[in-house]
Amino acid sequence: MKKRADDRPGWDEYFIDIAHVVARRANCSRRRVAALIVHERRIISTGYNGTPRGIRNCLEGGCPRCASGAASGERLGDCICAHAEENAIVQAAYHGIPVRGGTLYCTTSPCLMCCKMIVNAGIVEVVYEEEYRFSAQARRLLRSAGVKLRRVRRGG
Repeated sequence: MKKRADDRPGWDEYFIDIAHVVARRANCSRRRVAALIVHERRIISTGYNGTPRGIRNCLEGGCPRCASGAASGERLGDCICAHAEENAIVQAAYHGIPVRGGTLYCTTSPCLMCCKMIVNAGIVEVVYEEEYRFSAQARRLLRSAGVKLRRVRRGG
C-alpha cells in the first residue's frame, strides 16, 4: 500500500506521538506523563513519571502520597515520584549523554522545578502538548533563560 505524503507526520507530531507511547510506561497512579530529549532530530533520552529506580512502583503503593488518596495539590511533600522531564534529564546523565542544545518534548507542560532543571541542563527549547498548572513563574524563568517554549497539538 502506497503511503500519501500528507499522512506523514511533521517532526513535532512525530516526537509528541512517541512521548505518548513512552507515557504508557509511567508508574504513577495519578497521571501518565512522558518527556523526550531530542538533539538534531534524534531521540537521546526518554523519561516518564514514577518512583525512583529500585523503589516499589507507585501503582503498587510505593508512593505514600499517591497511596493515601490525597486530593490534588495536597501532601506534595510526601510524593516520591519523579517527573518525566526530570527522569529524561537524569537518564541522559546516568548514561553519560549530554543534553545541552537539545529540545525537550513533553506530553504536559513542565512545573517550576523541572523548568529549573531544563535551564541548568542547557536545553534550548521545550515543546509540550497539554497544559497542566503551568505557572507564570515557570514561563518567566524559561523566557529569562532564553529557552524557547511552544505548545503543539497532535493530529491537527
